[in-house]
Amino acid sequence: MKKWMKLVAVMIVAVMSLTALTACGGGNVTLADIQKKGKITVATSPDFPPFENLENNEIVGIEVDVMNQIAAELGVEIEFIQMDFDSILPAVQAGKVNMGMSGFTVTEERLENADFTMPYFMASQAIVVLADSDIKTKADLEGKTISVQTGTTAEEYCMSEGYDVQSFVANNDAVAALTSGKVDAWVVDNEVAVALSAEQNGKTVVLDEAMTQEPYAFCFRKGSDDLTAAFDEIIDAMIRDGRMQAIFDSYGVPYVAPEM
Repeated sequence: MKKWMKLVAVMIVAVMSLTALTACGGGNVTLADIQKKGKITVATSPDFPPFENLENNEIVGIEVDVMNQIAAELGVEIEFIQMDFDSILPAVQAGKVNMGMSGFTVTEERLENADFTMPYFMASQAIVVLADSDIKTKADLEGKTISVQTGTTAEEYCMSEGYDVQSFVANNDAVAALTSGKVDAWVVDNEVAVALSAEQNGKTVVLDEAMTQEPYAFCFRKGSDDLTAAFDEIIDAMIRDGRMQAIFDSYGVPYVAPEM
């Protein structure tokens, strides 16, 4: 009898723990849940112009405009939650937010831990150097020190290729390491390279040769099939009817569409 009572007690504790986890956001949120609540929470790191950055304490940029159109079609409002880039995926995985956006590249490793929408843009990793640098091509990076943002594909790629890498939480710190002479080059997504390099008053230049090419998408917690499908439908329509092109045009950024 005592054994059965103990077993029942253990089962009750297990059920209570599962209920607590679900109440704290442990379960997957569906499209219906979000539409019922009327809001979607989006984690982002606004140090990634022109995709997201702060202007007068407001998060603005290409991905913000894309999200505004998607949210309007879904009939929900957006709550942007600011955090460091390398904290976004863990927050999505833990269910602390509904989704993440910050120029996320779709990689095999990330696909193991999160769901991604179809790509909406094909980006490239650029090499930024000082204007008087002797680095002219990717081949010239051998034996040089490179700054990158923590948790990015730029960091992953440069480390996998054996470069001497210094990682920084924010891209502003990564470019500051370059301009102060602490590193020889900075590798970052091309549009961000152009935007932040333009703020350096001619101290830096973006090389013509790209480091890599990669697709951008939005991320959700693993198992968010209906949310991903809803986003895919709207993104596909925005690419085909020219709305995606128009958003990029409004920022003066050449739009490179993914293969459809």
